[in-house]
Amino acid sequence: MSFPLVSRTQRLVLWIAILASFVSFLDSSVINVALPAISRELGGGLTTQQWVVDAYLITLGSLILVAGSLSDLLGRIVVLRAGLIGFGATSLMCALAPTGEVLILARALQGVAGALLVPSSLALITSTFEEAPRAKAIGQWTAGTTVAFIAGPLLGGVLVDSAGWRWVFGINVLPIAVTLYLLGVLRVRDVREEGVRIDYPGAVLCVLGLAGPVYGLIEHGNFGWRSPLILMPVVFGTLCLAGFLWRERTAQQPLLPLSLFSVRNFAVGNVATAFIYAALSIGGFIIVLFLQQVAGFPATFAALALLPVSIVNILLASWFGSLAGRFGPRWFMALGPALAGGGYLLMLASEMPVNYWAQLLPGILLFALGLSATVAPLTAAILGSISEQQAGIGSAVNNAVSRVAGLIGIALVGLVVGNKLDLDGFHRVVTVTAVLLILGGIVSALGIQNPRDRSAGRIQQEASSNSARRYWTFRPGRQKSGSS
Repeated sequence: MSFPLVSRTQRLVLWIAILASFVSFLDSSVINVALPAISRELGGGLTTQQWVVDAYLITLGSLILVAGSLSDLLGRIVVLRAGLIGFGATSLMCALAPTGEVLILARALQGVAGALLVPSSLALITSTFEEAPRAKAIGQWTAGTTVAFIAGPLLGGVLVDSAGWRWVFGINVLPIAVTLYLLGVLRVRDVREEGVRIDYPGAVLCVLGLAGPVYGLIEHGNFGWRSPLILMPVVFGTLCLAGFLWRERTAQQPLLPLSLFSVRNFAVGNVATAFIYAALSIGGFIIVLFLQQVAGFPATFAALALLPVSIVNILLASWFGSLAGRFGPRWFMALGPALAGGGYLLMLASEMPVNYWAQLLPGILLFALGLSATVAPLTAAILGSISEQQAGIGSAVNNAVSRVAGLIGIALVGLVVGNKLDLDGFHRVVTVTAVLLILGGIVSALGIQNPRDRSAGRIQQEASSNSARRYWTFRPGRQKSGSS
């Protein structure tokens, strides 16, 4: 990859940002492929598979907003280096985990490190490039990281089938080592902002508030809803969430500025985000598991099953973003999720033995078309509703909403599937996924307003370039940068 930039320092910064983000994105794109093999070796069934995903998302989703403040307070390079070292160490912990419990703990710690990577890498770009070159650099960063989403699942499938699931985590070590070397070579003054305060009580309340209800949703099948082991974490977590909202109303520098939700398109867009990204998380999780555990396909083929979604999204997202810029995002956000939901309803035709080409691929293609029509207009509607000065924190909040939605979606899978995944359970989860997507479209149709001024080219271009990778990563953002 060639970067036509004048400064050697800028080239180094761009490569560092791409590689650091690549590590986090690669991990997100390959994990579902490895879940059946993890369950076979370490046991625990669907519960373990849910926790392997959600332990990472709990810490990642709740600490995204904190990471932006840490980057401002301590410096982008310091935080990025800490994130890389932490991600490398926890990746090795995952690869060497002797039991499911150790793997789940390592995944939670990996989420803490992952929360530091993407916001800090984007912050490094914004502090190194001026306005005009910055947009180009972010576009190149997006193109470079998109490779992780296309190559990641295939690489993960090949590794699971040939060398074993542990190598899915081991592959992080090489890009981390290269990135740390480049950081050592980089000679640039770190940037720290004065007056930044981190809302530590808010962060703790957010983590506990998410962990309690998610624990109850995943473990209720083992203990029952009336068990104190379920009721106490759920009640405690709910109280912590209420405390978090109260804290954010009173904190001088809140992690989650609730005043943003007084803007109609921002509030409605985030509600739609919650429905849509919960569905995306559930759908990607269940299809890969179903193809391996029920249909009996190898991990490599299961990894390729959703590749058409990435290809269609890359080809069409920019076009739909341009159309939304001309006609407004409302009806794209309404019809896109409805089409995507229709794609999942088509998958109800699946039966045993499973024929991917006839029973699943048509629905996947329709889903891909609907998703392509949705993501860029959704991002544009949310960021276009607030000022440019608020774009950084607005993007970070929206990213946190999408992460948390995915977290809760995965936790709900066990409630829908039951004790064991089979064809009927797959059909139930597919139906729930379709309903969530359609609800996201209904919320958008009823609540989103097309802006009177549709000349926000910056927002549309940014939304289009980010849409491909957002499907896989929910686009971690940064609080104070001007980019998402």
